[in-house]
Amino acid sequence: MTKDIFVFIETRNNIIAEVSLQLLSEARKLKAQYAQKGLNHQVVGVLPGYNVENLPATLFNYGADKVILCQHEKLKEATTQHTSKVLSDIIRAFAPDSFLIGATVIGRDIAPRVAARVDTGLTADATIIEVDMASDTSLLLITRPAFGGNLFGTIVCPNFRPQMATIRPNVFEKTEIEAEAGEIIHFETTFDETDWVEILKREVQQAKTNDIAKARIIVSAGRSMAKHLDLIKDFAQTLNAEVGASRGLVETGALGKDVQVGQTGKTVRPLVYIACGISGAVQHTAGMDKAECIIAINSDPNAAIFQIAHVGIVGDAVLILPKLKEELQKILN
Repeated sequence: MTKDIFVFIETRNNIIAEVSLQLLSEARKLKAQYAQKGLNHQVVGVLPGYNVENLPATLFNYGADKVILCQHEKLKEATTQHTSKVLSDIIRAFAPDSFLIGATVIGRDIAPRVAARVDTGLTADATIIEVDMASDTSLLLITRPAFGGNLFGTIVCPNFRPQMATIRPNVFEKTEIEAEAGEIIHFETTFDETDWVEILKREVQQAKTNDIAKARIIVSAGRSMAKHLDLIKDFAQTLNAEVGASRGLVETGALGKDVQVGQTGKTVRPLVYIACGISGAVQHTAGMDKAECIIAINSDPNAAIFQIAHVGIVGDAVLILPKLKEELQKILN
């Protein structure tokens, strides 16, 4: 009998990844949906690591009812070999009903390996997860963009458990709650003495720009703005904002992949998102439609971006941005 919603807790240098806290909060919503069906699922954080015994308190504050803690020197850094093994061992030992993993570099590496080892399916890059309230089972409805982001497909895994999915950072919001300390389960495992890969050195690459996933204001440009990036950057500087880009613009080589917004780029949740010359393809909007305020500037009055924009301006961004800057400077000064 499978039970409970498990969430992989990813850490780096003993710091919990933001996406793990976001998934705990979302798992708590799933727990409430299960309760409506009379199913008593709990949220369980799975925390492999080394010297991480101080971290469960944070996990309880973001929705975990229990934490499975597995400490071993070989788990100090997440690796394909050791992290995949311990997660597979935990799934076999506890038989969870579902298992959610952040779609980080680490998560995308280990999730398919774990799914293959425990003989279950995996939905990658999910954007919506909800309980199938129409059935009398614990089935999850997991939605993800397909065909380059042009369509959305809902995937189910009716015959195998756990139901597994990877979810990109910032798709869900993290919500801190007032919670008492829950149960900590200590799990022990063993590893092969021989490591397939030996880590000799780690070097942290310094980002050339700030992470747009953490930006409060983003001014994002489409392919048509490739020759007007100075205008975009100047306007962004006026607002102390970060510059983002559509996939089309990145493909021109004008800006790097690190500022691409969308299903194949980054998911962002800024206070304000200003889309300049962006048509609003599903592939792009899947990465920014949770912004609190979306301002769209496009010369095409029928552009799809206007369907999700809170404020729409029909016109050429090259002509409009200087006028907006002029008015903003009056206010800011």
